[in-house]
Amino acid sequence: MAEEQAAEEATEGGKSKKKMIIFIALGAILVAALGAGGAFFFLSGNNEEAAAEVPAEPVRQAAIYTKVRTLEGKPSFVATLQSNDGKRHYMQAFVEAKSRDQAVADALTLHMPLIVSRLNALFASQQFEALQSVEGKQQLRDASTELVQSILQEKIGKPGIEMILFTNFVMQ
Repeated sequence: MAEEQAAEEATEGGKSKKKMIIFIALGAILVAALGAGGAFFFLSGNNEEAAAEVPAEPVRQAAIYTKVRTLEGKPSFVATLQSNDGKRHYMQAFVEAKSRDQAVADALTLHMPLIVSRLNALFASQQFEALQSVEGKQQLRDASTELVQSILQEKIGKPGIEMILFTNFVMQ
């Protein structure tokens, strides 16, 4: 009987040591997790303050493309170009104005007859030879942009458009 009690105490001591090791290991893991969480919380700082310090980038509005055309809806400009070779040359261009403000698009529509008239005069004053190069077409596009911006500056008090685009450009 004494031997049985000694055997029971030995097995109970082995089980209690295993339980104690498990509890110590779980406690150590818990302490490590709490320490890591606390370190992350204190070292990361307050995200709201960081967001307030960095100025937000302005949101760019979507581009609005307005077709520049006559009131009858004719979508293209056709102009007779000046030429040094004595032949008649023609230019056809489909034109759009790029803006980011609906009020500017409305102003373009309102003043379309004036814009079309001035662009026709600009296109008719061009030299055929100059427009044969990419640089010549770019200069015409820039001149068209400046012309429309000056009209809008006069009518609505701001240039309004970013640029004039030629969506189709043909010469013969």
